[in-house]
Amino acid sequence: MTTAQDLDRSITFERSQDVANQFNELIPTWLPVLKVRAKRRDASDGEKDAAGQIGATLMTRFVVRSSSNTRAVLPTDRISHDGLIWNIKGIKQADEGRNRFLEITAITSVNHGETDGQD
Repeated sequence: MTTAQDLDRSITFERSQDVANQFNELIPTWLPVLKVRAKRRDASDGEKDAAGQIGATLMTRFVVRSSSNTRAVLPTDRISHDGLIWNIKGIKQADEGRNRFLEITAITSVNHGETDGQD
């Protein structure tokens, strides 16, 4: 059962919004909309195989406290966490009691052996 102490990660939900550039052209831009604490559970290899995930991807579940803000998260939003961008694949109520927590399934590309751009 998930408790508040288990929410040991910080994640940021981002939403694409059109922002005008210096030429007044609308450019789609990802902007942070909500920062919350979360529990992270990476999917096993068997789960990834069953979901049809192949290649250098990582699938995980983020469990967050259910609130009016987190219930407003859309599958078209994305998550920024650990220097990676996670695409949301599903959002559902977690098993730990009605309206207490949400479970968000997300995937990211993983390039093994690469650095984060800092030399």
